[in-house]
Amino acid sequence: MRGFAALWLMGACAALSAHAGELGGAVSAEARTLAQWAIDTNDAQGRPFAIVDKNDARLFVFAADGSLLGAAPALLGSAKGDTPSAAVRRVPERIPVDERTTPAGRFDSEPGHNDKGEAIVWVDYANAIAIHRLRPADPAARRPQRLASPTPADNRISLGCIVVSPAFYDAVVATTLGRERGAVYVLPETGGWRALFGIPGRDDL
Repeated sequence: MRGFAALWLMGACAALSAHAGELGGAVSAEARTLAQWAIDTNDAQGRPFAIVDKNDARLFVFAADGSLLGAAPALLGSAKGDTPSAAVRRVPERIPVDERTTPAGRFDSEPGHNDKGEAIVWVDYANAIAIHRLRPADPAARRPQRLASPTPADNRISLGCIVVSPAFYDAVVATTLGRERGAVYVLPETGGWRALFGIPGRDDL
């Protein structure tokens, strides 16, 4: 299987157009190592997969053969933490602010629809966590501006879902994870990330 460095360079040089999102910028060592491990071990079992780097607020999408298809900024749960909220199935406005987390771990994803009929990718169906398009919202929330900002500091605004631009969703997510089952790996922001996925080595390396 081709190495991650070669795949990353190929993906970046391909310049998948504005619809594939921005590929530039640094990629964390954790995301690189996790991608390489997923490819080397075929952990996704021949299916497309994605990596969510919560600290960098970015989503990486890979084809079934391990080739990088695109990367883009993402809006994530407004609360810091790696476990799902016990309140996530409540009326959204009633979910406490400190429980609006994006859970970390490995998830078997599947395409589906929400209660409004919108096509989404379920990441953690039991806890109503999905990858979906940016939706119209209160302008005061400045969600489009948050996605477009150069830093991840203001990307924590969702109830827990992984939210990307409609262009990136339609061009990259919908054509892979939106068509078949896959795997989604969400890097934690607290605790050891290698132990979470069963990857040998020390977290501080």
